[in-house]
Amino acid sequence: MSTVIAKGNVVNNPSLNDIGRAHFVRCTATSGTQTIEIRSLDSTVLGQVYLHAAGDTVIIEKAADDKITMADGHASAVGSPRS
Repeated sequence: MSTVIAKGNVVNNPSLNDIGRAHFVRCTATSGTQTIEIRSLDSTVLGQVYLHAAGDTVIIEKAADDKITMADGHASAVGSPRS
């Protein structure tokens, strides 16, 4: 398990959400498989991350204006103890 610093509220099922303009976002699947999509300010798809099962977690680094969509999960802004 890694150590993170909470930097905002949890967003349930984010849809094109910049998660408080966060640079690092912790995403957790709440059921089944999940694909997380990251889009730029102009809606260009920058990438996708796949989570295999409920409880799987990933920390995504993004630009402040980038937006995250995740159909069934939680996302929250985080920082590292070094940031």
